[in-house]
Amino acid sequence: MLYIFDMGNVIINIDFNRALQVWSELSKIPINSLAQKFELDETVKLHECDKISDFEFAEFTSEKLGLSLSFEEFALGWNAIFVSLRYDVIEIMARLREQGHRVVILSNTNRLHQNYWPSHYPEIAASSDFLYLSQDLGMRKPDLEIYKYVLQSEGFAAEKAIFFDDIEENVTAAAQLGIKSWHVTDKNSVAKYFANYDFSIPAKD
Repeated sequence: MLYIFDMGNVIINIDFNRALQVWSELSKIPINSLAQKFELDETVKLHECDKISDFEFAEFTSEKLGLSLSFEEFALGWNAIFVSLRYDVIEIMARLREQGHRVVILSNTNRLHQNYWPSHYPEIAASSDFLYLSQDLGMRKPDLEIYKYVLQSEGFAAEKAIFFDDIEENVTAAAQLGIKSWHVTDKNSVAKYFANYDFSIPAKD
């Protein structure tokens, strides 16, 4: 089987309010004011597909929020979203690989974050056989083509794949292709899926 895991709020806890908190402290702009203007908008999507640079993303976002920060200060806040690893999920991924299953990560992410989390959370890359990252592929979830790309690259039919993601839209898109999909709604969701799973049986496919 091919097991496909999202990263944010599946393998690692993230919180965008932490970015707003850092920017608020550095800019002296009330966090409530920033929160009213901040959204994961088209600029974020373009950045995740590597259509705009880190500097352009920082400039566009800062202008929208009314921030006057250096690029380094902006990046400090943007990278503050990472909270902590979900070690139970890391362990599940490791055990699946020990069984002989293929385990990969499919994440909407960006260059700024990719320059940060691999060194701070090396367990993420170590827990998977391959990382499919939106900024490397030039496309993002829930675009159906990104799921097709992963299946084709891995050599698995959709019915031989299982996908875990915290965003319902992404889960629905994968399911449209016949991929078994599990909506991760809280930190215990992945463990619940594997509650009755027998890790002692070697993979057959």
